[in-house]
Amino acid sequence: MQSAALKYFLEVARLGSIAEASQRLNVASSAISRQIAKLEAEVGVPLFERRARGMNLSSAGELLAAHARRTRLDSERVLAEIHGLMQLRSGTVKIATSEGFAIDLMPAAITQFRETYAGIRFDLASVPPADVSRRVADGDADIGMTFSLAPIKGVRIEHSWPAPILALMRADHPLAHRARLRLSEIATYAIAIPERDTTIRQLLDICLASQAIPIEPVLTSNHMGALRNFSRYGGGISLTSALSVALRHREEGMVIVPIEDAGMHVRRMELQTMAERTLPQAARAFLDHLSGVIAALIDRAPGG
Repeated sequence: MQSAALKYFLEVARLGSIAEASQRLNVASSAISRQIAKLEAEVGVPLFERRARGMNLSSAGELLAAHARRTRLDSERVLAEIHGLMQLRSGTVKIATSEGFAIDLMPAAITQFRETYAGIRFDLASVPPADVSRRVADGDADIGMTFSLAPIKGVRIEHSWPAPILALMRADHPLAHRARLRLSEIATYAIAIPERDTTIRQLLDICLASQAIPIEPVLTSNHMGALRNFSRYGGGISLTSALSVALRHREEGMVIVPIEDAGMHVRRMELQTMAERTLPQAARAFLDHLSGVIAALIDRAPGG
């Protein structure tokens, strides 16, 4: 299979449209259509389901897309290592993570890593949790760090840790002295919660509904930093994980308290890579470094 045909195929798969792929690649739509037709003739089955609203991958197309992404990334890895990455002298590590980890954990881990490997650069994207896994599976990120509730197709879990949801509040909050809390107690105080595309919100909604606990949040936001600062300024309770605030919650006069409700304990924190992919040397070295940083933080984080 020709590399140009696979390149066009992947772009159409990503965008769901030959016209959009044409604009992005600056290649005529007819040329892209011909290359895809040749690919389909070569494999003997349709690679796309052609619909009025765009083109979706068929089952065969999904298999070819996974193969093509791995082939492209393996080629990039080999070229990078030829140019010096085996000695970690240069290169870029692409990371996708949910926002809570992008604020403190990733900058701290990257800074520590570059004390030894100053030539390595980083591209850090903060995206919703589901988008982290999608970027990893599509090859747009070398490493993903996110919260997960179930396995994701095309993603390998390199490391995984329990990630219970905790209550974050200022040290002078009426509930700050408690060893544990229940959602029924938290619901009687001012609370800030994230939007529905987060695992915190998904689990919170399930737990509240199963116990018929009404809640009226004072603040709802898609910005985890804003929710945390709501608590820091004394607005009330927000929800977090131990690792998301491990590096600074004490210096900000905050406490984190475990929540007893079983449903708030089912998610996991994961370091993810693309399934069946061999990472570039720099990405593998940083992955190992990051897992060590996380393990050390978990050992001393309260409430985890």
